[in-house]
Amino acid sequence: MDYSSIITSKRARLDLLGELMGQPGFFDDPKKAGELTREHRQLTGLLSDWDALQKLRTEFEESQTLARGEDDEFAAMVRQELPLLEQKIAELEKAVQFAILPPDPLEGRDALVEIRAGTGGDEASLFAADLVRMYSRFAETRGWKVETLESSPSDVGGFKEIVMKVSGEDVFRVLKYESGVHRVQRVPATEAQGRIHTSAATVAVLPEAEEVDLDLRAEDIRVEVCRSSGAGGQGVNTTDSAVQVLHLPTGMIVRCQDGRSQIKNKEKALTILRSRLLEKKQQEEAEKYSAHRKSLIGSGGREEKIRTYNYPQNRVTDHRIDMTLYNLDMFMEGRMEAMTQALLASDLEERLAEAGLK
Repeated sequence: MDYSSIITSKRARLDLLGELMGQPGFFDDPKKAGELTREHRQLTGLLSDWDALQKLRTEFEESQTLARGEDDEFAAMVRQELPLLEQKIAELEKAVQFAILPPDPLEGRDALVEIRAGTGGDEASLFAADLVRMYSRFAETRGWKVETLESSPSDVGGFKEIVMKVSGEDVFRVLKYESGVHRVQRVPATEAQGRIHTSAATVAVLPEAEEVDLDLRAEDIRVEVCRSSGAGGQGVNTTDSAVQVLHLPTGMIVRCQDGRSQIKNKEKALTILRSRLLEKKQQEEAEKYSAHRKSLIGSGGREEKIRTYNYPQNRVTDHRIDMTLYNLDMFMEGRMEAMTQALLASDLEERLAEAGLK
C-alpha cells in the first residue's frame, strides 16, 4: 500500500504543530499543550521511521543490483547482507503502519485499576493482594505513580476490593488489556493436605474520566457523609469522614473512606464515579458500533477469564493470545513486559486489518 499521501499530510500537520508550540502562551492550557506535545512526539517518530524506511528501500535496490554484478566474490558478500536488510525493512514497515493508525484518544490517559476478590474466599482475597503488588511493581519499572483511592481489606491480610489510580506515560494504553478474570492455581497457606486450589480475582482497568467526557450534574448526585468502618486504625474509626456518592440516573454507588478528610474522600469518590460512567458509556457506544465484533484480545469484560497463574508449574498463561511464560515468580514481581507487549502487538495487528492497512 502506498502511504505517500498520508505521509505528506502528516508532515503538514507536524509543521503546524511546530508553529503552535512556538507561540506565546502555548502552555497556558496545560491539558491542551500536553495533547499537542504528545502528538508532535508521535509524528516526529513516524516521519523519522518513514525516512529511514525509504533510505533502506533504496539501499536494498542498490544491493540487489550489486548482487548480480560480475565480481562474484563481492556479489556473494552483498547477497549475504540482503536478508538482514529485508528484516530491517519489514520491521520499519510495521512500525510505520502502527504509527499511521488513528490513535485511541483515551490511550494516553491515567487509569483506575479495580481489583476484586472472586471465587475462593480468603485465598481469593490474598491473590487480589498479590495482583496489587504485581501491578505496583510493574508501575515502578515504568516510572508510574500508584495511589490507592479506596480499599476493603480482608481479615487475612488480603483485599476484598481495592481501587488504585495509576498515573504516568501511556498508562491506559498498556494496562487496558488487564481487564477480566485472573485465575490462580496454588496450594493455599492454610491447606494442610497440600492440595492445589483454584480461586480468582477480577480486574477492571478504566481510563480516568475528565469532566468534559460527560455531564455530571449536581442534581444527579446525592452525597452522604457517614462514619468510617472496618480496617484503617483507631483514628479512621473515630472520624466521620466516609463519603458515599449515589448517581441517581444509573443507581451507581461509590463509597470512599480511606482518607480522613471528607473533601478528599469526596474527590476520590467522584473520580471513581466518573470513570465508571465513562466505561459504561464506552461499552454502550461500542455495542452500537459493532455488536458482532469480537476482538482478538477479548472484549475487556470483567466476566471474561483472561489469564491463569499456575504456581506449581511456575507458569502464567494468557488465554486470549495463547501465550505461556514459565517465569511466574518474576512475573509476580512486576516483570510483565513480555506479556503486555505481546497483547499490544496482537491488538494492533487486528486494528491494522480492520483499517485496511495490511
